[in-house]
Amino acid sequence: MADMIGFIGVGTMGEPMCRNLARKSGAIVLATDRNAEPLQRLAADGVKTASLDEIVASCRTIFLSLPGGKEVEEVCLGPGGLVAKVTMGYTIVDTSTAPVSLARRLFAEFEGKASAFADSPIARTRQAAIDGTLSIMVGGTTETFARIEPLLRHLASEVTHCGEAGAGQAVKILNNMVLFQTVVGLAEALCIARANGIDGKILFETLTKGSADSFGLRNHGMKAMLPGVFPARAFSTDYALKDLSYAIQMAEEHGVPALGADVARELMERAKELGFNKEYWPVLIKAIEDGTKK
Repeated sequence: MADMIGFIGVGTMGEPMCRNLARKSGAIVLATDRNAEPLQRLAADGVKTASLDEIVASCRTIFLSLPGGKEVEEVCLGPGGLVAKVTMGYTIVDTSTAPVSLARRLFAEFEGKASAFADSPIARTRQAAIDGTLSIMVGGTTETFARIEPLLRHLASEVTHCGEAGAGQAVKILNNMVLFQTVVGLAEALCIARANGIDGKILFETLTKGSADSFGLRNHGMKAMLPGVFPARAFSTDYALKDLSYAIQMAEEHGVPALGADVARELMERAKELGFNKEYWPVLIKAIEDGTKK
């Protein structure tokens, strides 16, 4: 009989990840989500809709792809959550982005049930999730990493064991913090260039040829801010603020000044006040543009 894998949460990123697992792993995938539409689409790839109880009864490896720490905590530690249901021999792979402290707590809780937990947050775009070229950063034991790495390779072109429980979340959160600050710099540069009569396209194309070149420039700058395209169902301002708050929390807990992160948060919060909380987060440029009108 084929192996069975559970997948909890098939939203913007979870749906293509679940699809790649179903297509590539050779396992039978059982999935659950509050929204029926992605589950209906996944049925074409052999993914079977199931309840949480059915997933726990059938699957010893369970993936999570949830919006944030609140949802992860609810699914794992809430009434009737995974910690209460699992016994010896389960492996929980959390691909959500959630606080480091929560990842460490979940590791201890699942270890206490003789089960394994790995925080395995993902980076890169939804297109990367579709293509199976995500970057995944893993926190957990060496033994757990060795066991789940082959499955993660179906989802990602880069899989990195970052250290003990929580290390995957820490590296992912800091990756996003650096990206957010990079995009703030690009947004400021674009607004200043336009205010001085310089073509933004010429500015960004020239930056790609020098030391200011970056992933953020080529993707968030040239594909979103330059044409002014900030779609919904991408990585929203709300989600970006969530991730940035985790980074600032990490800094505050250890007394590290994070002034650049504070500026990025201020611009995101202003963009949210302007009504752009559901749009793709480089829309923070609107906060700068709004400020120039005053």
